[in-house]
Amino acid sequence: QVQLVESGGGLVQAGGSLRLSCAATGRTFSSYVVGWFRQAPGKGREFVAAISWSGGSSNYADSVKGRFTASRDNAKNTVYLQMNNLKPEDTAIYYCAAQKPTSTVYDYWGQGTQVTVSS
Repeated sequence: QVQLVESGGGLVQAGGSLRLSCAATGRTFSSYVVGWFRQAPGKGREFVAAISWSGGSSNYADSVKGRFTASRDNAKNTVYLQMNNLKPEDTAIYYCAAQKPTSTVYDYWGQGTQVTVSS
């Protein structure tokens, strides 16, 4: 059982940076894969990034590759998403999600944090 809380969203101008945090409560998720997703109004959920339990493997959507970096601190039960060179099209609600070691889907989701990028 994992509960996730995102933070770090806000308003930023194009070209700026934000660092999102995803903190886990309830139990450790050090062995969980954690993914980042986003959803803009009127659009479907979009995969952004994912990071393995060890932090040794990560994947990124083509739209953010080279600009976003996922990392994690298992001792703090926290996963981060560093977002650089933000673009207006990055505007969305960002969610983190956790996948149990035995699961093939993301089992737990946070409440989301709003990221707004102005032109």
